[in-house]
Amino acid sequence: MPDHQRPTVCVDIAIIGGGVAGLWLLNRLCRAGYNAVLLEHKALGSEQTIASQGMIHGGIKYTLGGALSGASQAVADMPEHWRNCLAGQGDVDLRGARVLSDHFYLWSSASVTSRMATFLGSKATRGRVERVAAAERPALFQEARFKGDLYKLVDIVLDVPSVVRALADNYRERIFLLDWQQATWAQLANGHTALNLNDPARPCQLQADAFVLCAGQGNAGLLASLGAAQPRMQRRPLQQVMVRHQHPHSFYGHCLGVESVPRLTISSHPGGDGSQVWYLGGSLAERGAQQNASELIAHAQRELTELMPWVELGSAQWATLKVDRAEPLQRNFARPDQAFARWASDCANVIATWPTKMTLAPNLAAQVLTLLADKGCTASGLAAVDLPLAAPPLAATPWQQAFGGPR
Repeated sequence: MPDHQRPTVCVDIAIIGGGVAGLWLLNRLCRAGYNAVLLEHKALGSEQTIASQGMIHGGIKYTLGGALSGASQAVADMPEHWRNCLAGQGDVDLRGARVLSDHFYLWSSASVTSRMATFLGSKATRGRVERVAAAERPALFQEARFKGDLYKLVDIVLDVPSVVRALADNYRERIFLLDWQQATWAQLANGHTALNLNDPARPCQLQADAFVLCAGQGNAGLLASLGAAQPRMQRRPLQQVMVRHQHPHSFYGHCLGVESVPRLTISSHPGGDGSQVWYLGGSLAERGAQQNASELIAHAQRELTELMPWVELGSAQWATLKVDRAEPLQRNFARPDQAFARWASDCANVIATWPTKMTLAPNLAAQVLTLLADKGCTASGLAAVDLPLAAPPLAATPWQQAFGGPR
């Protein structure tokens, strides 16, 4: 059907991508009165969001060299921001989300205890780290063979599927499943981009004052399909390890090593049938990106044996997950300090975004709102939006996919 004969559906903002960043932005836009919709091509939270360990951190992991960094300063206020939202008092309503832990730990092996003391004596950590007395240590570290130090951070840990669900439930009627085999970009006479939805029964054209790309690594392909040369994207490959076991220990913490990133990061997640899944990241996941699964699992087993020799994992199930962390392109492949949102080149009404980490989803939304205001994109008020599209499902977690079990 020629474009000029298609029925037109007009909105203020159309978000492409249903991870935490896109869903948070949808909530902020709708609260601000924008008539906004979100389009997801697979499942809500799929790929990078559902692979997250759920840490809402205040940047201590970026100060392991003992000095404040741009990244540590950018996220310093994020735990409090998220806590306000969890209480229903923030810029989005997250009261339906589940908190797995009210804090995160930092521990050291005996071999780096002196470095821990130096690190915790720096101004970068003041007011953000608290030493844990031996009698108050979590069950996992109530063990005589543990000879290191343990500290508590202000970070919190969230159950990511419940975060996705809570954000989606707030505006469920504005979230749609988009099949890119049934959709094509179109250029309007005013220079704006629109989206043709080629449903055989109900073809239409979706027009928006702005399309906001929140598709993670999918942004690269979307920008290419739009002919936008900028901004560009980089990928940081990781390979996480999952350990399903029957121990009652749930634990959330970073192990301080000799590098500027944690030697090992552990988060715990319900595995079904009373089991726990330890999800392992940090340097292990970064260095393991190029290893095959068997090599990485063997490395993880050695690490856990060395760091926690009292934990028996002989009957545990092991699996790995490869995931690319999508980021805005940086000089020398540096780690971005903050969330990123910019108008795309050669596209008058397209914004490309990368949160760089789940913690910064609120910051990303604030940046997009500023870009819209600066360009004069005003809110027309919420109105019903009728698109010939179904609703997307919620993505399964990596451990559900690897080991099975209920969501």
